[in-house]
Amino acid sequence: MVNHFEIMETIKMLEKQHLDIRTITMGISLRDCSHPNIDLACAKVYDKVTSMARHLVKTGEDIERDFGIPIINKRISVTPVSILCDNAASTDDCVKLAQALDSAAKETGVNFIGGYSALVHKHYTKGDAILIESIPDALSATERVCSSVNIASTRAGINMDAVAQMGRIIKKAAEQTADTGGFACAKLVVFANAVEDNPFMAGAFHGIGEGECVINVGVSGPGVVKSALAQLGTDADFGEVAETIKKTAFKITRMGQLVAREASSRLGVPFGIVDLSLAPTPAVGDSVAYILEEMGLEKCGTHGTTAALALLNDAVKKGGVMASGFVGGLSGAFIPVSEDAGMIDAAIKGALSLDKLEAMTCVCSVGLDMIVVPGDTSAATLSAIIADEAAIGVVNNKTTAVRIIPAPGKVVGDIVEFGGLLGSGPVMNVSAYGSEGFIKRGGRIPAPLHSLRN
Repeated sequence: MVNHFEIMETIKMLEKQHLDIRTITMGISLRDCSHPNIDLACAKVYDKVTSMARHLVKTGEDIERDFGIPIINKRISVTPVSILCDNAASTDDCVKLAQALDSAAKETGVNFIGGYSALVHKHYTKGDAILIESIPDALSATERVCSSVNIASTRAGINMDAVAQMGRIIKKAAEQTADTGGFACAKLVVFANAVEDNPFMAGAFHGIGEGECVINVGVSGPGVVKSALAQLGTDADFGEVAETIKKTAFKITRMGQLVAREASSRLGVPFGIVDLSLAPTPAVGDSVAYILEEMGLEKCGTHGTTAALALLNDAVKKGGVMASGFVGGLSGAFIPVSEDAGMIDAAIKGALSLDKLEAMTCVCSVGLDMIVVPGDTSAATLSAIIADEAAIGVVNNKTTAVRIIPAPGKVVGDIVEFGGLLGSGPVMNVSAYGSEGFIKRGGRIPAPLHSLRN
């Protein structure tokens, strides 16, 4: 039974503490859209996406109205497009596929469509190679298409040739969208151990192991967790802090489960997973950094921040798994600098550095997310940052990622405005020492010994 207190508590979460469903994401398989004629393949992609997702946005809006629950984004993820690119004659053919996806996204009304992706953690196919080279052109020629490349896994190791290439790709994508601060890079993620059912952009794609179509939901709620800790008070020990976060995560996830089941039923599409991740926004109060500071840190980034984040991530998972039959995606706490008001403030004040963020990624959901660096940062340095993050993921058998923007013409201390949920990013310092000799070696860093567990 749901009592009066629970109803009022949920209303308060929605109205005062920024609780929302961050996204309903429909995953769609494009495996049957391959065709030797790229124009016909594009037509098949457009027709399938628009057909299967034609009611997605309206259904989300109906659920919002019927239940009073804000659903911020309605999105689509598709099978990694590199699978369709084996028949491509050039990067121009791949860009046509990206434009078909963009047109389908606009037709259906979704915010973003993810899956302009390739999985090259061991090596490339022809389609992988062509698609990756086309990424800067594809992202600068489209509005809603998001891209990701998986360059490492615990089982395979790190494909350093792909790491080196992605540094160059990111650099080129930034240059081609210099008028918007390198915005194309905000739609591009480089992964280690990418998951197949992630509903969050820019890294969402519909995995090969998924079915024809599925509904995944990503919840949010950093403001709710911060409020719960504020009510707990400063005298509570860490056991009580963890227990409070667990109970709060349960309530947040239960709402996500309700929305996921309802969307699945109304659309006639199987329910996939609920992603438990605490996804912040630039809104004041809706910040993971503020949760960490509520635990007693003067400013996010100071000593103790990694331990606080580890507690938060673990407690969110423990509480969330009890509220949903199927939990997946990334599930934990995101720390995107430009999308988190507390992180932005900490970076501006010098409390939060790139090195500290890297340390924090050892215990959080993903990795270096929405990091803005000087426009003159070299491709090799970008690649080395990716390699470091991939190593954390591979050795710790977890998903890590890099979404980094070398903002053209910007220097440390500048602020780059992206708008909307992407917020604004302070330009952060990178090491003055180069990594060119390291990156040019190429090859593959072997998988760690514990990858042989079977």
